[in-house]
Amino acid sequence: MARRRTGVAAPARPHIDVHRGGDRLKTRVSWLNSKHSFSFGQHYDPDNTHHGILLVNNDDVVLPGEGFDTHPHRDMEIVTWVLSGSLVHQDSIGNSGVIYPGLAQRMSAGSGILHSERNDSWRISNADTHSEPVHFIQMWVPPDEPGIAPGYQQLEVADQLDNGDLLPIASGMQRHSGETAIAIHNKHAALHVTRLHPGRSVVLPDAPFLHVFVARGEASLEGTGTLYEGDAVRLSNSGGQRLESAVGAEVLVWEMHARIGGAA
Repeated sequence: MARRRTGVAAPARPHIDVHRGGDRLKTRVSWLNSKHSFSFGQHYDPDNTHHGILLVNNDDVVLPGEGFDTHPHRDMEIVTWVLSGSLVHQDSIGNSGVIYPGLAQRMSAGSGILHSERNDSWRISNADTHSEPVHFIQMWVPPDEPGIAPGYQQLEVADQLDNGDLLPIASGMQRHSGETAIAIHNKHAALHVTRLHPGRSVVLPDAPFLHVFVARGEASLEGTGTLYEGDAVRLSNSGGQRLESAVGAEVLVWEMHARIGGAA
C-alpha cells in the first residue's frame, strides 16, 4: 500500500453523516461474510475511501475451520476486536494467540509482516458441537512514520468494560499514555469501546473527526436518532454528543485529530 500523508487540520464546520449498515459494501464467499464501511479490495468508491485517518472498518464473520491464510501487510496499524467466537492469529515475527471477546489486539505491520487469521474454534474445543462462527471488527489506521519495526500487542479488557463507560483501549495520543490496553503508532488517534448498559449513556470525546460504529445492539446518538447494528456515524469538527441505549449496545468510537491528505 502506498504511503499516506496525514495532517492535523480539520473541517471548519460541524458535520454529521449517518451510514446505515445495509448500505455497506459486501464481500460474500462460502466461508466469509464481510461488510466494508470504506473502499476495500475489489470494492472501490472514490468518494468513500476513509474518514479522518480511519481507512478500514471491516465487519467480518468467518465459519469454523476457515479464515485468511498467510498474507502480507506493510505500514499499517491493524486493530482487531472480536464480538463472538475466537480468532487465531499467527505471524512471521513469532506471535501466536487466540483473540476472543474482551481482548484488545493490535498488529503493527511496519516494514513488513506476514500473518494469518483463522477461526479454529473446532480445533480449540476438540469437538464440532462447540464450533461457531467468529464475528469481529478489523480496523486500519496508518502509522506516524513508515518502515517501523513490526510489532504485536494484546491485553484483556473485559473487566474494565463491564461498567459501561467509554473506555480508550487503543491509542497513540499523549493524553492516554499509560491508560490504554494497547498502543498504536499514531499520535492523532484513539479507539474507544463501550458495552453500553440499558438506560445508561456516555459522552463522545471532542475531536476534529469521530467514527461511531454500532457493532451490536441498538443505540441513540444525540442529534442523530436511533442507530441499529452495523450503522455508523461520521462526525467532523464535533463531539460532546450523548450516546445512550434502551436495550444495550456495543459501540466502537474512533477519536481522530488528523485526516488523510492534510487539510480539508
